[in-house]
Amino acid sequence: MMDNRIRYKIAEAARMAGVSPSTLRLWESQGLVDPVRTDSGQRLYDSAHVERLKRISWLRLDKGLNPAAIRETLKSEEQDGTEETPAEVGSSSGGRTIGAKLRHLRREMGCTLEKVAATTGIASSLLSTFERTSQGLSVKALHDLAGFYGTTIAALTGQAETSARESLVRNGDWTAWPPTSSGVTVQNLTIDRRQMECHRFQLAPGASSEGAYSHAGEEFLHVLVGRMELILDGDQFFELREGDSFYFESRRPHSWRNSNDGETVLIWVNTPPTF
Repeated sequence: MMDNRIRYKIAEAARMAGVSPSTLRLWESQGLVDPVRTDSGQRLYDSAHVERLKRISWLRLDKGLNPAAIRETLKSEEQDGTEETPAEVGSSSGGRTIGAKLRHLRREMGCTLEKVAATTGIASSLLSTFERTSQGLSVKALHDLAGFYGTTIAALTGQAETSARESLVRNGDWTAWPPTSSGVTVQNLTIDRRQMECHRFQLAPGASSEGAYSHAGEEFLHVLVGRMELILDGDQFFELREGDSFYFESRRPHSWRNSNDGETVLIWVNTPPTF
């Protein structure tokens, strides 16, 4: 029987999925999609491929899943015939709240609140409250929780990864993380996170990370207003004043607090995007 399905070249399929052709080649190398190949080696995509590409993009950007998790999710959906789509997940911002995302990840892993609490050291009551309200966890706790689920805070809060060459964000037009921690406001200074995470931190008097955390990468911060204390390795104390800059390796356990009587504002850059 003749196959009359419409097939698209890689550039057309990429445009329909909202990504670049190089991204499709990468997803193919990661085993996420298997296009048809002509005798000459040209890649062709039918409508089912395009829908799969859109699904992969949503899992990657909205849920922050890595390739291995995306493969498992797609495999599971194919086996039981279920699929959760963006239209099925509601929130005021058009997608899941960060708490709902974490609840979904927990259920996907088959974990109870008690198991997550035992592993992360975060009380199950706090975890339950956060899943419902997206509030009540410190920066350290949220970082540890993201690590447990194999993702990052930036991915959970919707700082998407894009193929755009430029990122212009006007003064005051920053998107912000949900108010997860008392006295800590974190605003995204870019609309993507390809190689760096660029944030503007506003710390109320006494606000802190509430504990030390570490991750892969390097960090740079610059104090715009106020004063803060940064602690590395648990025993190295640095007081940073207005105009001061600081660089360190993210693998070193670090914690911080606003040591100013008023608000402290700083620019904080992480690379690669592992925070």
